[in-house]
Amino acid sequence: MAKDKKLVEAITSMEEDFAQWYTDVVKKAELIDYSSVKGCMIIKPAGYAIWENIQAELDRRFKAAGVENVYMPMFIPESLLEREKDHVEGFAPEVAWVTHGGMNKLQERLCVRPTSETLFCDFYHNLIQSYRDLPKVYNQWCSVVRWEKETRPFLRSREFLWQEGHTAHATAEEAEQRTVQMLNLYADFCEEVLALPVIRGQKTEKEKFAGAEETYTIEALMHDGKALQSGTSHNFGDGFARAFEIQYTDKENKLQYVHQTSWGLSTRLIGAIIMAHGDDSGLVLPPRIAPVQAVVIPVQQRKEGVLEKAAELCGRLKTVCRAKLDDSDKSPGWKFSEQEMRGIPVRIELGPKDIEAGKCVVVRRDTREKIEVDFADLETKVPQILDAVQNDMFERARAHRDAHIWDAHNYEELADIAVNKPGFIRGMWCGAQACEDKIKEDLAVTSRCMPFHDREQIADTCVCCGKPAHKLVYWGKAY
Repeated sequence: MAKDKKLVEAITSMEEDFAQWYTDVVKKAELIDYSSVKGCMIIKPAGYAIWENIQAELDRRFKAAGVENVYMPMFIPESLLEREKDHVEGFAPEVAWVTHGGMNKLQERLCVRPTSETLFCDFYHNLIQSYRDLPKVYNQWCSVVRWEKETRPFLRSREFLWQEGHTAHATAEEAEQRTVQMLNLYADFCEEVLALPVIRGQKTEKEKFAGAEETYTIEALMHDGKALQSGTSHNFGDGFARAFEIQYTDKENKLQYVHQTSWGLSTRLIGAIIMAHGDDSGLVLPPRIAPVQAVVIPVQQRKEGVLEKAAELCGRLKTVCRAKLDDSDKSPGWKFSEQEMRGIPVRIELGPKDIEAGKCVVVRRDTREKIEVDFADLETKVPQILDAVQNDMFERARAHRDAHIWDAHNYEELADIAVNKPGFIRGMWCGAQACEDKIKEDLAVTSRCMPFHDREQIADTCVCCGKPAHKLVYWGKAY
């Protein structure tokens, strides 16, 4: 049992040091390893399997929404990148450049894509000629490079995996509809699959994506009370179309500019899962995203019939969920600790006495509740327990978020909450960037969004300057 205890002690308590707890979990659960390239991570099988499930479920939802997948080059010529001024300025500090091909200096520098707006625009310029060519609703799964100064696994790395959708439409109304549609798709996915409650809203002018007319966001709250931007959807209007001369002939044979959108979501969602649901024993994975949903652990497996029965039950479980048999040569206590470390939603304990009684013990990872299940009921009961785990995890995360939303009516209240109460802060805003800048500089708090579903006028004046205000903003410290 000493070894079992040591496995858990390898994780720093989240209350003691949340940042170190996070690092311990991603390492001990074998989600990542550090690479020889500073700021880049190796995603190990346990971590990549989570991403594969995210990708598969999102891709299914994308296709149901009429999205088609493509793939664009990873290099962008400097002259192409510079055609949209605001976009270039927004990404310039993070761009990695290729200057040589082999031993020869390139005539023109190539940017390693930080995002692919300019590539898609160049593509659409040649592809779209008539209203009959619209809409174009494309997405690509790829990696991007952003030369971040400070990195943390999944949350911020110099290369990360994501998807980026890029669409072109005949009208502003169609583009706006698609922008909102994809944001809601992200939000539903996070809540229904990741058990992650989110605030849906609009970014301020200061915080919106470079080159966008509007940016919409979903914001989640982590266990430590910091916000995490978990997905964004951007309405570009016709700004990129004008910069890249993307025009089409309408039904009246007149030239019009297309209206575009872009939307993206990345491996930082794995970080969100860890920080929203994990505990001091490691990961706690929502069943719908867990690579392994149930692990069968034989107790006293060397005794006659135990391993065989465990294998039989695992085979039956595989017909209703993603199940695995742990028949490794380790002690049961170690296996239990390892299952908890890896966040597998349920474990099925099975020993000689259980076999004699015709029952097994199902243990929930989230609550550690033990439930006796008859062998005959296994295929019915385990999916029911997994559904209960999924629903309860969402409700606990939502209760935690709602318990950490505070109202500030003036600057004194805002400052007090920012220092003493982790979470979202609701406060009115006059719309002036000067107030945003002051709040960020003084309190390290940023505007997260102007919420869609919460428009309460909690005060008549700006939380910063005291001038008349009509915009409710969720503020917070963020990753």
